[in-house]
Amino acid sequence: MAAPKYLLAALAGAAILRGHVVSMSTGEIRMDGPTATFELHMPMIELTHVAHPETDLLDHIRFADGHRTKSECHQEDGTYVCHAEYEFPGLHPNALEVECTLYQVTVPNHIHLLTAEQGPNSDQLVFDQTLTEGEARFHPPSRAEKIAKETAAGAKKAGESAGGLLFLIALALASRTKAEAGTLAVVFLASEWVARPLGARIPVAFTARFFEAALALTVAYLAVEILLLPEGRLRWLVVAVLGICHGLSFAGFPPVYLAGAVVVQAILIAILAAAALKVPHSWNRPAAAALLVAGLGWFGFRMWR
Repeated sequence: MAAPKYLLAALAGAAILRGHVVSMSTGEIRMDGPTATFELHMPMIELTHVAHPETDLLDHIRFADGHRTKSECHQEDGTYVCHAEYEFPGLHPNALEVECTLYQVTVPNHIHLLTAEQGPNSDQLVFDQTLTEGEARFHPPSRAEKIAKETAAGAKKAGESAGGLLFLIALALASRTKAEAGTLAVVFLASEWVARPLGARIPVAFTARFFEAALALTVAYLAVEILLLPEGRLRWLVVAVLGICHGLSFAGFPPVYLAGAVVVQAILIAILAAAALKVPHSWNRPAAAALLVAGLGWFGFRMWR
């Protein structure tokens, strides 16, 4: 079982070579009639790639038709803090459109959590490289609507991950019976939830490109497990460890995002496992070999391009 050990070592070693798991900043905008004040908090560690943080950061977050009239930035206890004032040509009593592209000047996996307030009403938005535009509502939607919105965003994020989709195919192929398919699915989905509290405690970070590459490597690892240990009894343990790697990609998002992703993943696993169990057993090894090639190929592509 040397090959899987080397793959797992490569995954762990690559993680150490690339920064922290969750790159995150927070902001708060307070609307007051046709004016607003905005405060941005960015950990100093996130400014490594920012040439001119005093201008670059604020230039990458825009509020509808607001015009920035004043700004000032300074370092404060390991945090870079920016204060800015905005004027609007008209009132925005119901909602405020926001565009945030901070990932372009920090790191590709950067997440920005924005709170928007107007009087007693407030809303919260999350931005990353896949969610760059949003609308803060000052007459907030119901809790059910908010949950539905965030769940849909998480589902979309899960569906756009090539490494994640390849892993679900490998997971289905690894299932030898219906009972095992159910067990592996439960273990994988539960492991993603376990990763949430772990994300904030891991002192290393992945770029978005590397994170996708790492997920592709989990595909290769599981494919090797299928090839070299076709009757292995600890497959559920392997899936548990790899599931944590996948869950880390949601560690910086609110829990509802992961809930949306889990729903999509559960549906896909059910469909893929049902199909895989109908395929002749003799096809398993060629299919696993193909997944191994695909996983390693995607890993190399995302690491070096």
